[in-house]
Amino acid sequence: MALFDLPLDELHEYRSASVEPEDFDVFWSKTLQEAREHDLDARFEPVDTGLTTVDVYDVTFAGFGGHPVKGWLTLPAAAEEPIPLVVEFIGYGGGRGLPHEHLLWASTGRAHFVMDTRGQGSAWGGGGGTPDPVGGAPAFPGFMTRGIDAPENYYYRRVFTDAVRAVEAARSHPLTDASRTVALGSSQGGGITIAVGGLVPDLTAIAPDVPFLCDYPRAATLTDRHPYREIGLFLKTHRGRTADALRTLSYFDGVHFASRGRAAALFSAALEDQTCPPSTVFAAFNAWGHDDKAIEVYDFNDHEGGGPYQEAAKVKWLSSYV
Repeated sequence: MALFDLPLDELHEYRSASVEPEDFDVFWSKTLQEAREHDLDARFEPVDTGLTTVDVYDVTFAGFGGHPVKGWLTLPAAAEEPIPLVVEFIGYGGGRGLPHEHLLWASTGRAHFVMDTRGQGSAWGGGGGTPDPVGGAPAFPGFMTRGIDAPENYYYRRVFTDAVRAVEAARSHPLTDASRTVALGSSQGGGITIAVGGLVPDLTAIAPDVPFLCDYPRAATLTDRHPYREIGLFLKTHRGRTADALRTLSYFDGVHFASRGRAAALFSAALEDQTCPPSTVFAAFNAWGHDDKAIEVYDFNDHEGGGPYQEAAKVKWLSSYV
C-alpha cells in the first residue's frame, strides 16, 4: 500500500486521543515495587559459542512475579573495565534467539544485553526460552488481548516489568557502566523501549524503531493488519466491551510512557507502515518528554522501516551519547 495515513506535516503535529488513567503512576509504581520484592537473582553463565571477538553469557533474572526470564549478555572480548550498555528488546513473536544473531553492538565496543520476551519466541528467528506462567482468561490468539479484562492481568504488565528488571540485571554485571545505558528495539521491541524510557528515569538514550504498542485507540481502528487487529477481532466477539478494553490498554500506551521520558531519543517511522501506522509512532514521538529528540522517516517503506540504514543511523547517533 502507498501512503495511507496523515501527510508528513500533519504527523509532526499529531497528538493522540488516548486518555491517560488518573492512577497511571501509582499503578506502575506499585507494579515495580511488587516486582522488586523478589531478589533480582541475576546469574551470568559463560557460553562457549565458538566466537572469538566476544564473550557471551547466558543470563537468568527474576522478572514480574519473580518468574525467571532469560537473556544474552555479549561483551567485547577485550573488555576489562565497565563499558557503555545497550539493552535491546525483541519484536512480536520473536525470542532472544542465538548469540551470533546479536553481534552489532558488541562490535561497537559496548556491552549488549538482549531480553527474551516471556511466552514468545516461536514465530521467527532462533527461538526463545522464557515461559509466561500467568494467564487463562478468554483472549484472541496472540498476545494483545491476554488479560485485557483488567490492567492488573494484562500481558504487557508482565513484559514491561520484565524489561525494567532486565535493565537492572544488565547493570548489575561488573563490566557494564550503569551510568551510560541505552534502551532500543524495533516494533514490539520499540514499544517496550518507550515503556522502559518512561519507567527508568536515568537512561542515557533510547532508540525505538517503528514502535508498536502506541496510540491504541487510533491503531486499533486504522489498520486491519495484525497484531493490532487482534484487538478488533476480540471485540468483534465480545460485543460491548470496547470501553473496558481501551481502559486496560491505556495503562500500556506508549504515548503515556513517552510523556515521562527523560533521555535523549532517536525514533524512526515508515510512511507505508500498515503494522505500526506512522501516526501512532508520531503520537509517541511528539509526546516524548525530553527536548533532545529526533525521528528518521522512511518515505516508501512498510514495517521493515529503515532496516540496515537505521542501524547505521543509530550507531552514528549513539556515538554522541555513549
